[in-house]
Order: sequence, then structure tokens, then C-alpha cells
Amino acid sequence: MSSKVVAVAGATGLVGNQMLKTLEEREFPVSKIKLLASERSKGKTLTFCGETVPVEVLDENSFKGVDIALFSAGGGTSKRFAPCAAKDGCVVVDNSSAWRMDPDVPLVVPEVNPEDVEWHKGIIANPNCSTIQMVVVLKPLHDAARIERVVVSTYQAVSGAGIKAIKELEDQTKAILAGDEPKCEVFPHPIAFNCIPQIPQSDAFTANGYTSEEMKMVNETQKIMGDENIRVSATTVRVPVHTGHSESVNIETQRKITAEKAREVLAAAPGVVVLDDTANQVYPLALDSVGRGETFVGRIREDISQSRGLDLWIVSDNLLKGAALNAVQIAELL
Repeated sequence: MSSKVVAVAGATGLVGNQMLKTLEEREFPVSKIKLLASERSKGKTLTFCGETVPVEVLDENSFKGVDIALFSAGGGTSKRFAPCAAKDGCVVVDNSSAWRMDPDVPLVVPEVNPEDVEWHKGIIANPNCSTIQMVVVLKPLHDAARIERVVVSTYQAVSGAGIKAIKELEDQTKAILAGDEPKCEVFPHPIAFNCIPQIPQSDAFTANGYTSEEMKMVNETQKIMGDENIRVSATTVRVPVHTGHSESVNIETQRKITAEKAREVLAAAPGVVVLDDTANQVYPLALDSVGRGETFVGRIREDISQSRGLDLWIVSDNLLKGAALNAVQIAELL
């Protein structure tokens, strides 16, 4: 792999920081790094590979001479600046929802559909964090038994809503334990000692009663898996966990697959770790996923309510595989 000039847009955010760390840890061949952010970050510096690098203000001319740009700066920013980057010959890997369902933009999880990178036109979309970890596990099962229907409930960590959300959880926890009233700024209700069945927190519910996050899981799963016949129903919930999304997933397959066979298939799947020894209380935990790039699956069991059903518990670090790592893996494919 030849060395590349790499830019990270949104470098000062949670995911942007994780992108830098991931590039460094995976020894991605970076000849030069450009750190880009909004005017608010002007004058800041970050460390990359032992060197202090200044943060530059993102503008239309930021991508001249850049080979690959990893974007984690929000949908509006991506819509505005990703075409500028592509026009300058840079390939954008975008972590926002701005381009995911554009028919001209590949939506890629390297363990699932790496071949889709080949038809990019300058922009490649990184899927939603909750979708990524689910499809990494579902794809090998789909290949083995053809999945017809998915019902998923998520338990999503507050880090998915950014640094301010983490602080709000910490501040509310302290306030409640001290007997004070918790203040809500990021979330519409207290998140400490609570679960909120609305993600994102600022969105109104859609006409069909689902949130935009839930519809992302529906539409993105079909696009990534290349099968519009897979029916998906999702309920996404924010829980008082710092990092690590968990999901309860029920699938109905065309052909019967036993729990034992599913464990065998998943144990051989790329990027998947099976933790499924319930006799010894071994199953995936959000805490254990932090800092790990794999997707963990356990509680694999046959659904007692239908003959061709399986139940699964899936856990992954939402900042890593759910965002930064997946983006860097796409860059590696490039």
C-alpha cells in the first residue's frame, strides 16, 4: 500500500479522535495528515504518530492534494464539503447519514460488501453504528440460511450522541445521587438511571411511528446486504452506558438453522467473536467491547415461538467498529 495524504474532517470530535487513533494503531500508510474542523477549533492542536499537528479550518479548498478524507463532521458539513473533496480527486469516507441512501454512493461494511467500494464516484458512506454491528453478524447467517425478517431492539450508549451526552450522563448521575434535580440539555428526559426510546433525541417521530434511527436500520440493512426483501423492524433505545451498543436481534430464516450451526458459522465469520457459554455466564457485555474492534455475539438460541427463528445478543464498540474503525477499513480497501 503506497503512502497517502489523509484528511480527517471533524478531527476534534469523539469519532474524529478515534479515527486518528485507529489510523495510527493500524499503521495506515499516511505520508501527511490534515486535521480539519470548524472555526471553533481554530488554534487547537492534536497529536498523531508522536507529532503535534495544528487543526485547520475546514473550507472548500481543504482537499487539494489529499488522497483520502475521513469525514465525521455532521450531515450538513458532509453535504457541503464532500463534493468539493471529490471534485479535487479526493475519495471521501463519510460517517454521517448524508449520503447513505444515495443510489450513486456505496454504503460499505468491509466484512459484508467490500466489492461495493469499486463503484464509488468519490464518496463512500459509512453506515449507522447500530446497523454496522448487526449486519456483520447477520451476513454469514444470511448466506447460510437466507434471512427473511429481522426484529431488533437496541441499547445504545450515550457516546453515540457525543461528548456533551457523556457529560450529561455523568452530571445527572451525580445530581440524582446527591438528591438534586437532574438537568436535561442533550436528551429530552433524564438519561441517568433511565432508558429513552427515542434516537436521535432531537428528531420528531416519522409518520409511521418509527424514528429516523430506526428507519436507518431498516433501509441500510437492505442496501448493505443487497436484498430489499429482508423485512426489518427496529426499536432504538438510549441507555445510561458510556460506550458500547448492545442489540437484541430476532431473525426468521428461509431455511432452518440450528443454534449449534449458527455458532459454527459465526465462529468462522470475519470480524465476529462468539461469546456463548451461558452455563458459566459468558455472553457479550458492553463494558468488554470498549476498545475492541470486533463485533461480539452470544445468547444464540432457537426461537421457541417459530420453527425457523434465532435469537441473538450483539455488542460492539460504537465509536470503533460502529464508526472510526469501519471508516479506516474502507480506506484500507481503497
